[in-house]
Amino acid sequence: MAIGEAIREQVNRLAPAGAGMSTGNGIGREEGLARGLGWFSIGLGLAEVAAPRRVSKMIGVRGKEGTLRAFGVREITSGVGILTRGSRPTGWVWSRVAGDILDLAFLGSALKSGSRDRGKTLAAIGAVAGVTVLDARCAQRLSDSSRSSDGVVRIESSVIVNRSLEECYRYWRNFENLPRFMNYLESVRMTGDRRSHWVAKAPGDVRVEWDADMVEDRPNERISWHSLPGADVSNSGTVQFENAPGGRGTVVRVQARYGDPGQGIAAAFAKLMGKEPRQMVYKDLRRFKQVLETGEVIRTEGQPAGRTGSTTWLDNLAR
Repeated sequence: MAIGEAIREQVNRLAPAGAGMSTGNGIGREEGLARGLGWFSIGLGLAEVAAPRRVSKMIGVRGKEGTLRAFGVREITSGVGILTRGSRPTGWVWSRVAGDILDLAFLGSALKSGSRDRGKTLAAIGAVAGVTVLDARCAQRLSDSSRSSDGVVRIESSVIVNRSLEECYRYWRNFENLPRFMNYLESVRMTGDRRSHWVAKAPGDVRVEWDADMVEDRPNERISWHSLPGADVSNSGTVQFENAPGGRGTVVRVQARYGDPGQGIAAAFAKLMGKEPRQMVYKDLRRFKQVLETGEVIRTEGQPAGRTGSTTWLDNLAR
């Protein structure tokens, strides 16, 4: 307990004064904690990369310097991701939770295999467990902040695709392509020039359906849509296509809205997805990038490319 409390104090100290703070709600406090965790992650990662032998001695695990260096690179990546993501770096904080689980598994394995210093290894497990609690609490509260007080989920995410505006627009404009990179979608079928029918698979193999109208279509610039009355999941959104700086391709930016005031998140987006919405949209955009740049989605857990059922252990963790 003392170790966990010490780490909690260290993270709070590392959070820049006033970082992300706001009045009237707790979201700013969680963003400040996230930044503290980001700095902590970078500091720990640098120690593991620069002095893995010393770290291994501290935690009572010898001969695992290569593994600790790999963990260090992961920590630095997560920390930089948190600090550069801007407001609500939810996905990167969840990645820290995943890393914590790996760390605990590593330490637990070392303990079972006969650690040279069980006391140090047990202390390290207690320390990592304390950080895991902070990471999980911060990630969950950032996830909860996706929901406004009226029960409406509002999301914005973007990705740079190394393809032209025309290619990106043309692929997205054919809505029947969407299930290739949106895992929760089973099918999208055009029923008119601007009208489409969407079928999604919710947890428990429950099918959710709705009709949608495309309300704006500016070639190579913007596509907007909204669901029609009576939809199982009320939703609307816009995808914008912009030239990336330095001729690096196209910035694809999605702004989406799920649910109606009073409907509640459980009846809207979370009912459909069963996972953190910002993390899901971010992963959808990463898969869109893969499809445009390589022609397929990278396989995960033995699932064929683009298959709607393919999920990773990190996807499940974010649920």
